[in-house]
Amino acid sequence: MGTTATVECVVLGAGRSSRRVLFSEPHHPRLGSGCALPYSADRGEKSVNREALDELKQQIPLLDYLQAQDWQPVRPLSGGRWMGLCPLHADRKPSFLVDPSKSLFYCYGCGRGGDVIRFAEIYHDVKFPQALALLRQWRGLAPLLQQATDFYRLQLHRHNEAVAYLHQRGVRSPELIEHMRIGYAPGGAGLRAWLTQLGYPLSALRQTGLVTSLGYHAYVHRIVFPLEGNLYGRSLSATAPPHRFLPGSKGGLYAWEEARRYPELILVEGLFDYAVLWQAGFHNVTCSLGTHLNARQWQQLCANPRTVYLSFDADANGSGPQAAQQLAHRLEAHGIPARRIVLPEGHDPNSFFVQGGDTGQFQSLLEAAQP
Repeated sequence: MGTTATVECVVLGAGRSSRRVLFSEPHHPRLGSGCALPYSADRGEKSVNREALDELKQQIPLLDYLQAQDWQPVRPLSGGRWMGLCPLHADRKPSFLVDPSKSLFYCYGCGRGGDVIRFAEIYHDVKFPQALALLRQWRGLAPLLQQATDFYRLQLHRHNEAVAYLHQRGVRSPELIEHMRIGYAPGGAGLRAWLTQLGYPLSALRQTGLVTSLGYHAYVHRIVFPLEGNLYGRSLSATAPPHRFLPGSKGGLYAWEEARRYPELILVEGLFDYAVLWQAGFHNVTCSLGTHLNARQWQQLCANPRTVYLSFDADANGSGPQAAQQLAHRLEAHGIPARRIVLPEGHDPNSFFVQGGDTGQFQSLLEAAQP
């Protein structure tokens, strides 16, 4: 990565038939490796030179970034290389080749490859300048958010009110808590002291939104769920706003790398809905964190033929069922079979299980789901 040594690579766009490796430059051609001029940003307002790109890629190993997006290697190859399922398309068998020593990837299924910058362009569906911005942000924020997540996870079982709240919401399985990496933000100066002791300046904490401009913690008395480049906090207090995110995108569909492997998916609104379903054995569940899907979530859902079961809240005002109906029609129009699970009025999946529902009863609702 960033080295001038000749590296093995595959012709992009050649598909499955072309397995020859032809990269002889440190950068992928898409990134302008054959061009002597600096890369141009939007409207030529500023430029990025080759040295700056090399430095960025040295700071962000491709394998680290892939694993931060929940990619997992499946099969080792010679030379320290790995094969796994491609995160860029609906892959049924491992076709995604990663060479960590050269920080290059190639997919024999969709024919795309390159370095970490090219991956960010494709994965996040953004242009070159936006990919650089995302990578720079991740370079600075991802380790910080991971440290914050670790701190919150340590606090969970130290505070009885947090454990009691989880039990109240039907979350009891240690396996589930580990799977979702659930934590607790107790308030006080603990997080700030923890992170500054690790060497993070207060300005970095403010940049992420973990600490406000006035120096207060953003998450106080909240159950915390780590997301893709964000954190979701659910308040234990009835007087505080119930939901809180850090500034920025909520990311893709929750736990997508596990859910995407199933031909039938259950889509829910909230993380506690996800939690009780996963705990009940429905591991083909994912969460959109609301009824509105962002562009990336929509792309994920439609990337491969599958049946989607929508289990939105059965709100008394009809907003949940209406949102489910609209999304079902939209999915059907794109060739994705959709079914709406009809919960008892006033219930969501979480309250359904909390108030006595079980796996068999929810399975019956699945089987009775409506187009």
